[in-house]
Amino acid sequence: MQSERLSKISLVVLVGGITLLFLNMTRPFLMTILLAAIFAALSQPLYQRLVGMLRGHRALAAIVTLLLLVAFVIIPFMLFLSIVVGQALSIAAAITPWVQQQIAEPDQFIRAIEDTAIYERLAPFREEIVTKAGNLVGGITKFLINSLSSMTMGTAAFLFQFFVLLYAMFWFLIDGKSLLRKILYYLPLDDTDERRVLEKFTSVTRATIKGTLLIGVTQGGLAGLAFYVIGIPSSVFWAALMAVLSIIPGIGTGLVWIPAAIILVAGGHVAKGIGLALFCALIVGSIDNLMRPWLVGRDTQMHDLLIFLGSLGGILLFGAVGFIIGPIVAALFVTVWDIYGTVFKEVLPQVSWLGPDPAEDQRESPE
Repeated sequence: MQSERLSKISLVVLVGGITLLFLNMTRPFLMTILLAAIFAALSQPLYQRLVGMLRGHRALAAIVTLLLLVAFVIIPFMLFLSIVVGQALSIAAAITPWVQQQIAEPDQFIRAIEDTAIYERLAPFREEIVTKAGNLVGGITKFLINSLSSMTMGTAAFLFQFFVLLYAMFWFLIDGKSLLRKILYYLPLDDTDERRVLEKFTSVTRATIKGTLLIGVTQGGLAGLAFYVIGIPSSVFWAALMAVLSIIPGIGTGLVWIPAAIILVAGGHVAKGIGLALFCALIVGSIDNLMRPWLVGRDTQMHDLLIFLGSLGGILLFGAVGFIIGPIVAALFVTVWDIYGTVFKEVLPQVSWLGPDPAEDQRESPE
């Protein structure tokens, strides 16, 4: 018995050591492989339809699926990102001269508030405020450039990662179910918990792609179109920025169009500023209120705060792809803690002094 126990412990240590070594060896490709698995899962309906059309030739169906994705999704997306990066670079190049001009010569907005009490309080710190504001915009622009450039630079490293992505997707399309079955087999969870983790992973991935991304593209596209019609330069860049900020429910795009409207009004373009504010508040804002509960909330069943923290934290940690990875990690975080609470329910104390949990009552009530 002692020797058998020692043998099992040695096996666990060996498995853990070899696994850590393998993960460290493949660390440069882990994010790419994860994205390949996500995209392959989302492409399964198209792949299965092609398998039927091609009379069961799975390899040929996988190749056709990848060609369609490259032609109609990846290439247009890369072209769009190249435009965004180009406009971001032009904005970054214009920030320093703008800051110098604001310090040297007051603009119309500064003249408009010269006789107010606010100006008297802020006047001693005027140069510092303008410089800090320029540095803030420059920092945001630099971060976006670094995140987007890594996806659009035509370097050998990028092309190699792109090849790894397509190659991994090819095998995930063909053998994805058998790989998933083997992974679930080695997880120390029962069938119910494994199903919960898988369903949560699938639902959040679907909601992120179908919901959050669709909402961001719609809001950013409409607001960017308004910027273009009004004549604001680099409208594609601002549209992309608003698409990313749309992960903040309710006020995300407003972080861009509200200052833009104020600047237009302060600069004498009152009609353009009011028109931009009305269009973005009534049209762009209503898109978030209408589509988010239908697309995102129904699939994820997560609090808006968790979706926001997951998306923002994912972008800061993983770069642009964190827009997809972050909410998935947040959802799995909630799921594993729910499983923990179920498994150890008998030993965990009841928090009765806070009163009944409305969310728990809502889950238990019949629909």
